[in-house]
Amino acid sequence: MKAIAPFHLAFPIKDIESTRKFYHEVLGCTIGRSTEKWIDFDFFGHQLSAHVNTSEPQQTATSVVDGKQVPLRHFGAVLEWEDWHNLAERLKANKTEFLLAPSLRFQGEAGEQATMFFLDPSGNALEFKSFKDQSQLFAK
Repeated sequence: MKAIAPFHLAFPIKDIESTRKFYHEVLGCTIGRSTEKWIDFDFFGHQLSAHVNTSEPQQTATSVVDGKQVPLRHFGAVLEWEDWHNLAERLKANKTEFLLAPSLRFQGEAGEQATMFFLDPSGNALEFKSFKDQSQLFAK
């Protein structure tokens, strides 16, 4: 697999402090530049820019994937197997409310993966996944 270039994602948040605490203290992201209106994070090697938005958040539509309702709008990261399990334990210790609790999806099929969905303090849906066999990332 070739090296993956970092991506940049900008997304809305309610406030800087709850976002800083969640992404830095709970998820372990390094904090980059910030102002009173936005904050950047090193999100597992990628650049997230969280921007304060005072308007009402959009309703999250869902879709069925492997028999489970998942948010259509979401982002996250693919982690190494052990890192994914460590994050799942850290989220449980922080009493994170899961939309989809840590579990295995597509068991015994192409693309078998560990996955979990939860919301950040601003209601943004995140998914973290992992593959025992990273070559399954784009398996059909």
